[in-house]
Amino acid sequence: MSTAGWKAKPGELLRASKTTDLEAIDPRSTPGFPGGKDVAAARLESGAAELADLQERLYAHGRAGGTRSVLLVLQGMDTAGKGGIVRHSLAGTNPLGVRVTAFTAPTRAEKRHHDFLWRVRRRLPQPGQIAVFDRSHYEDVLVHRVRGLSAPDVVEKRYALIREFEAEAVANGTTIVKVMLHISAAEQKERLAERLARADKHWKFDPADIDDRLRWTDYEDAYQIAVQRTTTPDAPWFVVPADRKYYARLATQRLLIDAIKGMRLDWPEATFDVAAQRARLIDS
Repeated sequence: MSTAGWKAKPGELLRASKTTDLEAIDPRSTPGFPGGKDVAAARLESGAAELADLQERLYAHGRAGGTRSVLLVLQGMDTAGKGGIVRHSLAGTNPLGVRVTAFTAPTRAEKRHHDFLWRVRRRLPQPGQIAVFDRSHYEDVLVHRVRGLSAPDVVEKRYALIREFEAEAVANGTTIVKVMLHISAAEQKERLAERLARADKHWKFDPADIDDRLRWTDYEDAYQIAVQRTTTPDAPWFVVPADRKYYARLATQRLLIDAIKGMRLDWPEATFDVAAQRARLIDS
């Protein structure tokens, strides 16, 4: 066994390619993780401590003038578990160093005066930060493609614009982790039914979710195209099976841990004479 109970690193098992076939990936599978729900819960708890330590190193690095940061992009059909990822996979991190943005539809003014990446650029992480996009700039090639909100030729041009945008972010020090939460139509139906059955879940239900279910095949095609055309060596997609919430949360946490570990960040060196300050403290 390797990497906290995994048979292999999730980054190797889940990384998408330009030929990735979403239909060939079982949404109920747990690639590389042989444990069940209880084992995953224990791993998630121990991983939280590891991620918290790494995040503090990243934050300290940014405070000391470093340029590194992390962008976690979460995409998936409604009920795929994006909110649960934020609550559970990032549990224990310092809110000072994490910024979550849940992108909704742009305003009329934003659409009139700016391109589709304008508001996304404004929410990129600052040095030392982890930024999380709950939905993202990919809505403009997913929803827009399926619902016809933009002309087909406009959508086609956006794939290249997204690749250029992400390449620029990487060049400026941001490590990008893009997670496509791969849920089945059957599992989504159960989760939507639960929302309708529980009064405390009604606020999460949107009738438009059923409208999107009627376009399920179209959305699968749109995700297939987006993943294949925008996964790159520096900004890869990871297709995470999401029918089992425990697996999706654990896998995403491990992807973040490995991303920050890969930066090999040391604690910033003191900019003052430590011995002198210790002596001053003793005498104070």
